[in-house]
Amino acid sequence: MADEAKAKGNAAFAAGNYAEAIRHFTEAIDLSPTNHVLYSNRSAAHASLNNFTEALSDAQKTVEIKPDWSKGYSRLGAANLGLRQYEDAVSAYKKGLEIDPHNEALKSGLSDAQDALSRSNAPAQPNPFGDVFSGPQMWTRLAGDPTTRGYLNQPDFVKMMQDIQRNPSNLNLHLKDQRVMQALGVLLNVKLQTRTPEDADMPMDSSPSPPPPEPTVNQKKKPEPEPAPTEVSEEEREIKENKAQAQKEKEAGNAAYKKKDFETAIQHYTKAIELDDEDISFLTNRGAVYLEMGKFEDCIKDCDKAVERGRELRSDFKMIARALTRKGTALAKMAKSSKEYEPAIETFQKALTEHRNPDTLKKLNDAEKAKKELEQQEYFDPKLADEEREKGNEYFKEQKYPEAIKHYTESLRRNPKDPKAYSNRAACYTKLGALPEGLKDAEKCIELDPTFVKGYTRKGAVQFFMKEYDKAMETYQEGLKHDPHNQELLDGIKRCVEQINKASRGDLSPEELKERQAKAMQDPEIQNILTDPVMRQVLVDLQENPKAAQEHMKNPRVMNKIQKLISSGIVQMR
Repeated sequence: MADEAKAKGNAAFAAGNYAEAIRHFTEAIDLSPTNHVLYSNRSAAHASLNNFTEALSDAQKTVEIKPDWSKGYSRLGAANLGLRQYEDAVSAYKKGLEIDPHNEALKSGLSDAQDALSRSNAPAQPNPFGDVFSGPQMWTRLAGDPTTRGYLNQPDFVKMMQDIQRNPSNLNLHLKDQRVMQALGVLLNVKLQTRTPEDADMPMDSSPSPPPPEPTVNQKKKPEPEPAPTEVSEEEREIKENKAQAQKEKEAGNAAYKKKDFETAIQHYTKAIELDDEDISFLTNRGAVYLEMGKFEDCIKDCDKAVERGRELRSDFKMIARALTRKGTALAKMAKSSKEYEPAIETFQKALTEHRNPDTLKKLNDAEKAKKELEQQEYFDPKLADEEREKGNEYFKEQKYPEAIKHYTESLRRNPKDPKAYSNRAACYTKLGALPEGLKDAEKCIELDPTFVKGYTRKGAVQFFMKEYDKAMETYQEGLKHDPHNQELLDGIKRCVEQINKASRGDLSPEELKERQAKAMQDPEIQNILTDPVMRQVLVDLQENPKAAQEHMKNPRVMNKIQKLISSGIVQMR
């Protein structure tokens, strides 16, 4: 199962689906927590998403498990390099080259790390904005301004601001992100023209669109005579005025939306769309209002128009993703069956290919979960479940246990709350020697109906065949509380007592004794008894001080533990 999850992770990684790859590698690690390759692969996936802290943790685990594997140090160097911990990166690559001196990836990584270290040690150029990012007051000012307060809940924004705070010269690396521009304006106490991302509490883009470029003035090489500026045509003037008016309509729509005056908001957004068809935020905002009103089909139409127009205008991919996410949300709200969730899931997946937004990813996961739950509900049919169970019973009588299991499994798919089907399937597994599966089904049977005695006979039988006679006897005794005269339970106890007494008398063959002892040593309860200092002293007294041993035997708890050791073959009485 771990190999299967690993293969899925590798396929997702190759396809560039790094978040999906991480999910599969994590599943594989849960199944095989000492496999160094899995941590290495997950480290690479995290690094591909710039999650360098997580990448570093996995790389460290890789090296811890397999310190003589050069690739682990390659992962360690890459993660440190991403975190700008250049000295640690150099050290990691050098350790890897000690193991594999001819590894080209390690050599290239070392060169990059050394170059980065040299640049970091060079005198930094003074940054005119350095002071505004220093100290805790930066966070206080950002939290105090309503336009930036919501960004502090967004991990990627916080990481960028921390990076700038560590090295203000890195500001230029992040200026393309409009949130950073907005934050810079707040910290400098100036009004900067930005298109801020969608606020977490408002489903629309509430920032103004950038103004159209100003017309240029033609100039001649000779300063005299100075030519008159090119006149702006009436059409250009009208376009400019319409865009400005469209922004005012948008702002009025945003204000109405905040007041829950949805009809008015729609009127303003519609007017904005009529005035300026080159800003798809008007469509996405109107779609958000339709979504709030429960007019899902209207929302979907606006989102489709926004995506189509956005592609024509080559709009910001985040805006395209936002429109797709809104459409997916509307489709999910309209879904009444598992089949109807499929378009919503597909739309969320498309949105994530445009921009991996955490909110979109959560909506995708919720939709997939809802689809699965509906599938189970749609498949639920107690009548068909009983029919399948009866078919399984017929095959069981014919000793065709694999066929019987197939029908019992289908019965449980139709009705997963039927203890009888679990009991019957447990009996099949026991007949086939699949004891762990049989035990699991028997325990599920008891969980669903603690008064159903068959569950205890199934569980006791599995434990008996697993040579866990003490546990089997406890199970049979628990069943007798619900049916004191049940012959199967009484016979089960009798068989367990015979086996326990056989061990007590020392009648086990050397092979039987060795097998029973080996199995007992894997039992956590037996391990706890043997590591208990008090019980260790009791065992010493049994051999060397019979008088003290007799005193110990008066304690019921001690006597019970001694009995467990005897029945397991660990202790033999002579």
